[in-house]
Amino acid sequence: MNKKTLLVVLTLFVVSALLAACAPAAAPTPSSVTLTFYYPVAVPGPITQIIDGYITKFEQQNPSIKVNAVLSGGYPDTLTKIETTIKGGGTPPDVAVMLSTDLYSLVDSNAIQPLDDYVNAAGGSSYTSDFYPAFLANSNYQGHIWSLPFQRSTPVLYYNKDLFTAAGLDPSHGPANYQEMAADAQKLTKTDASGNTTTWGLEISSDGIPYWLFQSFVIGGGTNVVGSAPNQVTFDTPQVAQALQDFADLSAKDKVMPTGILQWANMPNDFVNGKAAMIWHSSGSLANILKQAKFNVGVSYTVGEKGYGAPTGGGNIYMLKGIPADHQAAAWKFIQFMTSADIQADWSINTGYIPGRKSSMDTQAMKDYIAKTPQAGVAPQGLQYAGAELAAHDNAQIQKALGDAVQAVLTGKSTPADALKAAQQQADQILSAFKN
Repeated sequence: MNKKTLLVVLTLFVVSALLAACAPAAAPTPSSVTLTFYYPVAVPGPITQIIDGYITKFEQQNPSIKVNAVLSGGYPDTLTKIETTIKGGGTPPDVAVMLSTDLYSLVDSNAIQPLDDYVNAAGGSSYTSDFYPAFLANSNYQGHIWSLPFQRSTPVLYYNKDLFTAAGLDPSHGPANYQEMAADAQKLTKTDASGNTTTWGLEISSDGIPYWLFQSFVIGGGTNVVGSAPNQVTFDTPQVAQALQDFADLSAKDKVMPTGILQWANMPNDFVNGKAAMIWHSSGSLANILKQAKFNVGVSYTVGEKGYGAPTGGGNIYMLKGIPADHQAAAWKFIQFMTSADIQADWSINTGYIPGRKSSMDTQAMKDYIAKTPQAGVAPQGLQYAGAELAAHDNAQIQKALGDAVQAVLTGKSTPADALKAAQQQADQILSAFKN
């Protein structure tokens, strides 16, 4: 290489080095995180497609985070899978939707972590004040906030307005108390020439989680079955016994409801097919019922002897304990996204679940939907009549004790007083391990 060529090469090298030194440093490539998200399905409808749509939108907004959504069955299935994984030393999901009432059991089993630091960074009380207090109440324990409302509901009364009109009842409103409901159901129950019932006046499920719908009778009667602490329940009282007697009388005495254990999954189909003029079911079933019904659907409140009453219900979204730090940060972003006003409004529109946030009701999408579908505004307004859902330590066993009592009475195997006394004794024994 001659001197002239060497000089050119050296000059180009120096210029390239100077340019490289002056150029801005390349932004570091964010590390990718893949979250596992468990969610249950408790109401009919295209839930999987809706969830998948949200995840696609979230991933577009957060390209360094991927979400692996796992349909985990029903609520009990989801809890069992997670607890079994943790006990076996496996890796739990990063985020999961579980019953709000699972809170105490999840804390007791060290399965979840509090969200305090994240909530405080997001604004603290100014952030949480947008969530409905009736729903957020299930998130607090021992001075910590453990979850945020996601798919929340109350039971509501669905009624066939066309059958109301044909029976001479006012279709503009549902019954205001238990006595009116029983009387309306008698007028709505129809039989054929052979005496076979063709339309039941009312159907109320008593399988799966029979304690939940039973709580509507109790709360509508002016009381509840929950104590003042997670180690107390109040099953064995005269008021609760009367509520259980009322439930049983609908089939055994008034003959306006089928006897035996009625299946939760069958209620919406029986209603839209005209086999039942009224049903009690989750507000989360609204969208599917409206889509399938070929008649005018009315929505009102579940009732007890003193008026309207219902427990809150549904699931909160939790962050599981023991996940890596980068997963925690990503999980919080996902939780914020899924509980945002816009997503909660869309979730409500597509399912019937009540939005967890008050501001969701002010979104244009929700305003337009309620203007077109006024039934969707009933459940949020009904939160004023709602009471706490049964929740305690070792919650699955406590709920089972009351549920077994309800089923024993509905099948004629026990009286309300005897069944509730036995349930109280069983619950007290279970909860004695959590006494201070």
